[in-house]
Amino acid sequence: MEKIASFLVDHRKIREGVYISRIDGDITTYDLRTRKPNTPDLMDNATMHSVEHMFATLIRNSRIKEKVIYFGPMGCQTGFYLLIRNADNQEVLDVIKEVLQNIIDYDGQMPGKSEIECGNYRNLSVELAKIEAKRFLEKIKDNTVENLKYY
Repeated sequence: MEKIASFLVDHRKIREGVYISRIDGDITTYDLRTRKPNTPDLMDNATMHSVEHMFATLIRNSRIKEKVIYFGPMGCQTGFYLLIRNADNQEVLDVIKEVLQNIIDYDGQMPGKSEIECGNYRNLSVELAKIEAKRFLEKIKDNTVENLKYY
């Protein structure tokens, strides 16, 4: 059986950051690696779920909203995937940083926090999303498009 592309990357070498995971035609998959793989420092479910709600909502309301295909967590609890159509890497990196700052500055109710809108709505916290966004933005604030390769 063929290995999928994400299993071909040596996870022992991955550090926190933003990476281009793959390009399929006009779709670029970005790896927003918020935690170093294979360490005890994994995101708990509430943090991962909260960031997912906040980031997905804010990026789908950003200047690149028409290009956003998907944003969601990695099952390994070390980050998120962001899929963008016709991506301009500089613009995407700038928007990622803006969205993280918008999460930090957010003053409102958690988007999608109701029994109607979410299958686990009790497991959401704006504060947890803010903490994780601040932590990750600090790690990537100086990232440039030249840093989008894994290693």
